[in-house]
Parts: sequence; C-alpha cells; structure tokens
Amino acid sequence: MMGRLICAGLGPGAADLMSLRAARVIEGAREVAYFRKKGRKGMARTIVEGMLHPEAVEHAMEYPVTTELPFASPAYREALALFYDDWADRLAAIARESDVVVLCEGDPFFYGSFMHLHSRLQDRLEIEVIPGITGMSGCWTATGVPITWGDDVLTVLPGTLPEAELARRLQDTDAAVIMKTGRNLPQIRAALETAGRLGDAWLCVRGTMEGQRIAPLAGVDPEDCPYFATVILHGNGRRPSLDDLA
Repeated sequence: MMGRLICAGLGPGAADLMSLRAARVIEGAREVAYFRKKGRKGMARTIVEGMLHPEAVEHAMEYPVTTELPFASPAYREALALFYDDWADRLAAIARESDVVVLCEGDPFFYGSFMHLHSRLQDRLEIEVIPGITGMSGCWTATGVPITWGDDVLTVLPGTLPEAELARRLQDTDAAVIMKTGRNLPQIRAALETAGRLGDAWLCVRGTMEGQRIAPLAGVDPEDCPYFATVILHGNGRRPSLDDLA
C-alpha cells in the first residue's frame, strides 16, 4: 500500500500554537521533511524540536538559492523549479512505502513553499494538508490591537512588489499586512510614506517566538530587519460606540 504525503501547518512559530492534529501527526511520523537554508537548522525544524519520534528519518530540503539571485530573474526561477522537481520525485518515492510528513511554517497554502510540491504531486499520490494559524495572525495579535474593525478591508501584500504598486494598494485599503520584508524594508517604508501611512505602521519581528520584537516602523533601522518580520497596518473603521456596548 502507498503511503500519504501529509503537510503539517506549524502555525506562527510558538510550538504551543500548533494544532492538536498537526502535533499528533508530527509526533508519530517516521519520515519528516522540511525546508531550510543551507547551513541553517531551519525555522520549521526549530519549531518541532523535541517532538519528533526517536526513529524518525529527517529529510532537509535545502534551497539552492535564497537571496543570491534577483527574485524575478530566470536563473532564480529555474534553480527553484529544478529543486522542487527533484524533491517532488524524492518524496513520491518515500510515499510508496510509508507516510511522509512535510513541515511548513504558518499555513501551507498561504505563501508556503509546500504549494510548489503540492502542484507537482497532487495527481501522483494522496495528499493531506493540515492548516495552521498564519504568521500574520500571530503578528497582529502580538501588537495587542485588532487588525480590522467593522467593514474595514484588509489587504495582504508581498514586499517584493514594486514600490509604486505597494503605495497604490496601501492608499486603497483600510488595513494591511506586508509579508516578505527583509531587504525589501526600505522600499516598503518609502511606499508607506508615499501613501501617508508610515506613522501608523508597526514592524513585528519573530511574532509569537522567542526574541519577539514589536516597534513602530518609522523608528526602525531599515537594515535591521530579518526575513521573519511582518509589517502591520491596523484598520480604523467602524468601531463600537459606548451605546453599542451598553
């Protein structure tokens, strides 16, 4: 009998914010795969430290490139396509014999690398995806302020968009979350300033995890921004009046 490919969403970073279903699957897994940058332990593997079965075989899927090549360059896309092709074949081979669990930070279907494996394998074997709390939810909760009120519109933006496009979309929304910050922070700041909203933006670094840091974005050094950081712009729409609360 063939096994399954199970992708477990790990949630925003704190291990105790993982779902019970994901935890049970991870603790019982004998084949575990996760993404990481070469030379690093990887965030997904760090989150599940102490949870893996003693007999679990680990498969570290190391990205061939991360920031060494421009994001939109043909070389970058080709390198990652070959990487995903190779690991799709490897995981399919493992799944012929047993279940294999793939770890994914946040929710697997929300800007997750697993989506590239899913598209390659969905017609080749049985796949189960366990959703997780998104990283952005962990970040806006960490600020202690609701992200949206009433009829606010929330827009989720990748920081890799051109600066002018970011500014346009920020002007057209009530609340916003900007992902993929890191080296894109200078242009994100510039876009927020153009949109007249820099003073309202917050930067959340390592939300819900050890070393969490939250600060008004206007006062943050643009060079002091790791990859696991999210920009939060709260909505200020229809809020309950005192009469509503009475």
